[in-house]
Order: sequence, then C-alpha cells, then structure tokens
Amino acid sequence: MSLISVSNLTFYYEGSFDNIFENVSFQIDTDWKLGFTGRNGRGKTTFLQLLMGRHEYKGSISSSEQFDYFPFKVTDMSQITIEIIENIYPEYEFWKICRELSLMQTDADILYRPFETLSNGEQTKVMLAVLFSMDNRFLLIDEPTNHLDGAARDTVREYLKQKKGFILISHDRDFLDSCIDHILVLNKMNIEVYQGNFSTWWENKQRQDAWELAENERLQKDIRRLTEAERRTSGWSDKIEKTKIGTHAADRGAIGHKAAKMMKRAKVIEAHKQSAVAEKAGLLKNLENTEELKIIPLRHHKEILVTMEGVQIYYPHSIENSAGEKESNRNPGVKILPAVSMTVRNGDRIVLEGKNGCGKSSIIKALLQAAGVEAFAIGYKGRIETASGLKISYVPQDTSHLKGSLIQYAAERFLDETLFLAILRKLDFSRIQFEKNMEDYSGGQKKKVLIAASLCEQAHLYIWDEPLNFIDVFSRIQIEELIKTFTPAMLLVEHDKTFVDRTATQVIHCG
Repeated sequence: MSLISVSNLTFYYEGSFDNIFENVSFQIDTDWKLGFTGRNGRGKTTFLQLLMGRHEYKGSISSSEQFDYFPFKVTDMSQITIEIIENIYPEYEFWKICRELSLMQTDADILYRPFETLSNGEQTKVMLAVLFSMDNRFLLIDEPTNHLDGAARDTVREYLKQKKGFILISHDRDFLDSCIDHILVLNKMNIEVYQGNFSTWWENKQRQDAWELAENERLQKDIRRLTEAERRTSGWSDKIEKTKIGTHAADRGAIGHKAAKMMKRAKVIEAHKQSAVAEKAGLLKNLENTEELKIIPLRHHKEILVTMEGVQIYYPHSIENSAGEKESNRNPGVKILPAVSMTVRNGDRIVLEGKNGCGKSSIIKALLQAAGVEAFAIGYKGRIETASGLKISYVPQDTSHLKGSLIQYAAERFLDETLFLAILRKLDFSRIQFEKNMEDYSGGQKKKVLIAASLCEQAHLYIWDEPLNFIDVFSRIQIEELIKTFTPAMLLVEHDKTFVDRTATQVIHCG
C-alpha cells in the first residue's frame, strides 16, 4: 500500500479563462478501487494527465506508482491494428492480447485489419486488451465504457472487480456500482473522497442537498425576521433618545439608559443576523443545477413512422489469402450482417442493442440515407420505408466535426440561438464556455452541444447514436426525465443499462 498525495494543486491551461484546480489537497490509497465522477469540464481527465506528468502545475503530486493511462494515443489510424499495439506497448505478449480480446467476445482477426476500419467499440476493446495485458501498473482508466456493448462492459466490470489499484472515470452508474469501493468527486467548490460505491455517494449527496435546501430556507426566514426586528428596535432607540431633547423632557439619565439598552438589543439582533448570513453562505456551494429540459416533438398524422423488413448491412472487410495470411482492404471481401426488422410508431422509444461491430450504427445510417436526411456510403439489402414528410433529428456518435464558436454552429444549423444557449446553460455550461471554441471543449461538453441542437429541433423522430458517451450523471438524469415527460418517438443506440431500463419501450437485438 502507498499513497498518492496531492497538496495545494493549482492548474490552468494557457490562455484559459479560469483555473481547473485551485489549491486542491487530498490523498488516495493505491489499494483502492477508486471511481472518479463529476460534471463535464471540471477536470477529471486533466487530473489523470497531471498524474502522468503531461502538464506543468503549481503545488505537488507525490507517488511511488508507475502509471498507465487509457485510452492510448493512436497517431496513425491507417496502420494495421497489431502494428499500433507494437507502437503502444513494444513488450506486449501476443497470447495475452488474444486472451483479453477473447474475454471480451472479440475475434483476434481484428488485429490484422487497419485500425480505422474497426468500429469505435472494437477500437476500445483493443486498447483495453493492451491495458489489461500489462502487469504491476496503477491504472488510470478514462471512460472505458464509451462505445462498449453490454457484454464487453460486463467483462471489464469483472476484470476490475478482481483488481485493486486504479482510478476509473465513468458516468455509467450501474458499472461504477459494481467495481469500486471509493469514489472521488469533483464538486463545484472542492474535491471530496468517499468510501463506498456510486449509489452510496449519490444517496448521501441527495440527503445533504435536501438538508442544505431546507436549512437555507430556514436561515432566509430568520434573516428576514431579524432584519425586521433590528429595524424596529433601532427605531425605538432613536425615538426614545429624541425624548431627551427640550424642556419638557423627563429624567434624561433614565431615558439615555433605556435608549442604550434598546441599542444594545439591536446590536445583539444584528450579530444574530450576521451569524445566520455567514451560516447561509456556507450552504448550497456544491448544489448542482439540474433544471428541467424541454422538447416539443411533432406528432405525425400516420401512426407508423418507419418500417424495416429484412434489412441487412454489408460492407468490405479483410479476408485471408491462399497462404492463410491476412490481407488488408486492398483485396476486400463482403461481410453481410444478420437481418433486422422493426416498426417505429409514434411514442416508441426503441433501443438497438448488440455486440460492437454488429451494425447498429450502420442500421441508423441506412435509415437516414433512405429517408434522405443524411448521405452515407452504406450498402444494405431489404426494405426501408418512412412516412411521408417525416422530420428526423439526428445525433451522431462522432463529435470531431465540432469546431468554431457556438454562435457560428447555431447559425449553420438554423437553430434558435437564444433557445440553444439556454439549453446548454441547463446542461451546466457556464457563460465562460460560450466564449470558447468547441474544439477546446471536453468530450462530454461536445456531446451536449449535439443534444442541445437536437432539442432545439422539432421532429417526428429523434435518432440518437450513443448520445450519453462522456456525459455526466447529472445530465444523464436530466435527459432521462425529459424523455419520460415528453415521450418523443426515438430510435437510439445506447449501452447505459440504467438509462435504457428507465426510458426504452422496446429493445431490439442486432446480430
């Protein structure tokens, strides 16, 4: 057992508007299974990078551990996957990589495909296979469940259950609950460490927030009452003091004593009020603002919005040559995925589930292509029909296209700028964030931009492809409540079990 000690840590990015950390101090036991949570943009990934020594900072971070950070950096996506592994971890053992991929129900043949041809989930599995094949390292694991299918999440969960000594950033509540014993929380004003899992912390936070809200209301009433009492007492003192003036005045000494007594009482009331004000100032500092989100979905005059019958996605993939060796896409074969059939009606909230690479995102893209909403190079067989005049709002997985200012983005998408920014405020964007370019946002903030844009659009059908990747727990709950309240027709790919259980009307298995 050893400690990671953080003392008076202060850090900001050059040219930034504000500090990420300011005089932060805490300690972490390296035997802990430590979850790390907090709002998007608060500095979770930054802290892991500081542990890796990637930025200069003020204060001190001391540890005797050797760290490994996930996800690894890939510089050339066109390389064959096994070559990328060699670059990341030259001492890798092939059998260990294959073992980890097998545990995640993934065929080792993906090692011989160009990395860029792998699905996001397959890329994540390869990176995790490298990470888990390493020995005697303290693991810094940054949102490993993004893009992972349910089976792979279960595998990673079981692996972490058996390991000690890691920091895990995740917003998947079910996942966190099953594999951590402590949690590190980035609050608005401070950092706190708790023993227990996510649910333990969440229940305690809700109780603390409820108590602080009630206490804040009580103190506000006290301050109003004391202010009024102080005003009355001070007025009485002035009135009594004035009776000393003139020839008709009675015993001036007695009057002065009475006035002084009233003034003393006013000062006592003032002291009580200031105490209440100071006590109130210590409340609600870490209360998260989770205002209700709204959406105005359109209801189509036809009940059935989308019909898919026997839709099979096909695309090129690598094959073996006559010598049994893997070839690249220079000599591709054709991979045909199992057929999918479904009907989407008004009010349906359908979630597509299945292993990574089974074609969930491709099915969505084929639908968008057939509806004339987006142009994709997706090959498919089968029948896709959409209701005439169907309006679709689409949230893609990828956020790499987000560049420039929010105002420019709103104009390009013909969004109501005021509404768009108001939704982002509800999703915990500070006004300072509005001044930044989107390429400087965290992964979760970029995803919120796409969701806010979709919520601005009136549509018959909302198609969201893994919308919760990188998004913090508070915003996930806001989005859950939005969907349950306004019941828009939706087609989603999402692996957050808690979210799916609370929002889906139907789950369709692909592959």
